[in-house]
Amino acid sequence: MLLRRFGSRSGRFGGPAMFMLLLLAVLWPGQAAAWWNDQWSLRKKITIDTAQSGAVVSDPIGTTPILVRLHIGNFKFSAAKDDGGDLRFIAADDKTPLKHHVEKFDSLLGEALVWVSVPDLKPGTKNDIWLYFGNAKAPAAVDAKGTYDPDTLLVYHFNDRGTPAQDVTAWANSAQNVGTAADGSIIGQGARLDGQSALMLPGSPSLVVAEAGELTWSVWLKMTAPQPRAVLYSRVEGSNGLTIGLDNGVPFAEVANSGTTQRSGEGAAIAPGTWHHLALVAKAGQITLYLDGNPFSTLAAALPTMTGVAQLGQASAAAAAGAVDSSSGTPAADATGAGAATSGATGFAGDIDEFEIAKVARPAGFIKVAAIGQGPDHAKLISFSMDEETSGWFSGGYFGVILRSVTLDGWVVIGLLAIMAVISWYVMVDRISYLNRAGRGNLLFLKHFREQATDLDGLLQLDREEAGEGDSIGPKFSAKERKTVHAAPLYRLFGAGAAEIRRRFAGGGRRMLSSHAIESVRAMLDSAYVQETQRLNRLMVMLTIAISGGPFLGLLGTVVGVMITFAAIAASGDVNVNAIAPGIAAALVATVAGLGVAIPSLFAYNYLTIRIKDMTSEMQVFVDELITRIAESYDSRPDEPMKQAAE
Repeated sequence: MLLRRFGSRSGRFGGPAMFMLLLLAVLWPGQAAAWWNDQWSLRKKITIDTAQSGAVVSDPIGTTPILVRLHIGNFKFSAAKDDGGDLRFIAADDKTPLKHHVEKFDSLLGEALVWVSVPDLKPGTKNDIWLYFGNAKAPAAVDAKGTYDPDTLLVYHFNDRGTPAQDVTAWANSAQNVGTAADGSIIGQGARLDGQSALMLPGSPSLVVAEAGELTWSVWLKMTAPQPRAVLYSRVEGSNGLTIGLDNGVPFAEVANSGTTQRSGEGAAIAPGTWHHLALVAKAGQITLYLDGNPFSTLAAALPTMTGVAQLGQASAAAAAGAVDSSSGTPAADATGAGAATSGATGFAGDIDEFEIAKVARPAGFIKVAAIGQGPDHAKLISFSMDEETSGWFSGGYFGVILRSVTLDGWVVIGLLAIMAVISWYVMVDRISYLNRAGRGNLLFLKHFREQATDLDGLLQLDREEAGEGDSIGPKFSAKERKTVHAAPLYRLFGAGAAEIRRRFAGGGRRMLSSHAIESVRAMLDSAYVQETQRLNRLMVMLTIAISGGPFLGLLGTVVGVMITFAAIAASGDVNVNAIAPGIAAALVATVAGLGVAIPSLFAYNYLTIRIKDMTSEMQVFVDELITRIAESYDSRPDEPMKQAAE
């Protein structure tokens, strides 16, 4: 509409106006989609990239909870509520709200962990959702139970301190005893297992595993040191059981079913002190063990029926003693093989985090998304766009994001550059207007000066009239012309010379000047010429300061801004382009501001220098012309030296 409105006027405005119009159309910020709710002032797009440019997930995924990590590099905590209660996640259609819950939200430290249920996540493509915030009146809308589908039976974030780990799903399968908290885990707070005590899980009906049933089990772990047969998860009942652990750092899964024990194959050991995602998926007589989202080993076995309790961090009593009958609690015969298989087991020593159990077999893409999205490589999967606003000059545009990211030191530098810009523009306007007035005055004065080329006495009388000393015998100036002439440097030069001549003729007598007197008049004109040159160059030094100092001052602001950006990234521990880019872009604003001061000043300085040079050349020519006229009119005759001396 804007282009059509002005397109018909292209003839009036010309090429420059059309260029500015096109530039405005390109840079003018716009909203990518309709706003979900105008009560929320800010939003940002979150891209979940499963394509080759991101996490590279080609297997089916389905509906999955995604961990969204917010920090000062990708989120404006000052614009959100202190508890994150105004956070809203909307699907790509910008209409459908998504279930979410907050594991951690610390506006003071600038850290947040939010779980969002993303429906039907597609592999091999970019999936977008929207994060809305900036509504101080919004009520909290967290829904931990709705974040997970009904097939998810248990999820421990381990963000509880002093209480048993709470299950955030709808099944309420919370732990039976209090564990030891571990700060600084891979996702907020975790749990610490010492190898001596176990974290007991409930024996609820929802956790019952039917014979040959499906199961998905996953956890993040960091072992302290390699141990032989370190049991991480154990659920043993009589001659049946499932054990998951690490044998000298090598993940394994062991299934005992009616006296037959099977164990997964060997593989590479993991390094101690490092976080890894371990998952087990059982379906149709096949058990697959995943490490960091990739298949690690397989086992051709079906799960037995399991109805009792399970535990984390230690082998069950049945496993340690041999096998235990689930109904009587007495040791079963070692001939079953269950006790022999698990004998010599030790408890796992290390940290764990984000423990999950589901009653279905999750697809491989689901496991890989969890391993990448929750781990240290989460930036491959999730990226954040710049903030968009509902209204404002730069709503939703790049410039608004850049300016909002400028730090205090950057604004200080930009403020100094703004002062420098005001001064430089004042000098430009002042000098150009002065040169324009001086040029018009010179033209008018030269016109009258040359009209009386043979009557220098008349010109001297003209100068007296302009000074208010008497009547003129030459052409009179109007009030407007008098004001114009008074602004002429040539008029002031002529006035200086005329005053010197009148001073020499003040005693009366013959109106003649010797060669020495003429040289004295020239010296007086040269002095006036220097004064006029200084007047022309007044304040020009401010432009040179803006030209040379503006870029360096802007560079200083950029360097400091980049330093602060990298310091903030180091403090947050999240190194990705989306965290770095806004800070770097904001830091470069200072350099742009410095160039914005220097470039106009440079053009104006060169333009003014040429005009001042032309005017000084004009004054030099006039001084020579005036001296010649004075010599022609008042120089003493060479053939009358005695007569002149007598007079």
